[in-house]
Amino acid sequence: MSNRIQPSDLTFFTKVASSASLSAAGRELGISTAAVSKHLASMETRLGYSLVNRSTRRMGLTPEGEIYLEHARRILSSIDEMEQALGSTKANPSGLLRVNATLGFGRSHVAPLISRFAKRYPSIDVQLQLSVSPPGLTEDAYDVCVRFGPPPDTRVMARKLAENRRLLCAAPAYLARRGTPTLPSDLLRHDCITIRQGDEGYGVWRLTPRKGRKPQTQIVKVRGNLTSNDGEIAVNWALDGHGILLRAEWDIGRYLRSGRLVQVLPQYETPDADIYAVYPQNQHAFSRVRAFVDFVAEAFGHSEASKVNR
Repeated sequence: MSNRIQPSDLTFFTKVASSASLSAAGRELGISTAAVSKHLASMETRLGYSLVNRSTRRMGLTPEGEIYLEHARRILSSIDEMEQALGSTKANPSGLLRVNATLGFGRSHVAPLISRFAKRYPSIDVQLQLSVSPPGLTEDAYDVCVRFGPPPDTRVMARKLAENRRLLCAAPAYLARRGTPTLPSDLLRHDCITIRQGDEGYGVWRLTPRKGRKPQTQIVKVRGNLTSNDGEIAVNWALDGHGILLRAEWDIGRYLRSGRLVQVLPQYETPDADIYAVYPQNQHAFSRVRAFVDFVAEAFGHSEASKVNR
């Protein structure tokens, strides 16, 4: 009974479970596919249970495998937390850090920061996963998620990294051709470039006057012939003069400063999309998580993208 589960099995199995195939697990572990298969088979023989369903298309966990994975992650997390408490990694954070970010923002802003972070903390292994929308709170898929807006749940911790307004903008050539809107209702007569992302209302723009004692938010259902789920593509369409775009200042600030885009309806505000680092409560004890969040917060605070005139 004492040798049915070995400490080395825990890390091995978490790597296997997070991989799409045994060959992918082998690449992650730095060993051959045959070695992965042999180790897994040895574990299953000792346990007396199958942990993984193998097929030619994909690999999935058995119910016993799901239980094994849940406990393995919990045990490894406890070990890591103990090391943190003992101070063995405070001076030199190490271990695996899984970061999630949205597609466009992650590619343009988070990925370059991770490159710099990896040079400062070479003992931390970083995995960056980009997705259309933030992962669910119940998913054990990340250690830190860089997202827009605070999380809608208190089960996770959140730190505001930077302010981020959404602004209406268009190319000067488009405005010269179609005219400049002066009221939100004017948008109904314009081509608007829309973005399908996450759970946000598609093509629904909310504009609130900046002045007035009791400003009333106006909701405009805009239309246009160009739609994408990629913000970078939408920005390029706006630069090409295809219409009016609602986009975060982090993505369009440099174009506003250069004059390639012009702000539209600046007397109206749209809902903010402030940038947050979100992480499970039990991750706060890990120095690698704290180091990353502090690093990103400092970098965003000094970024030119955060200095658009307000």
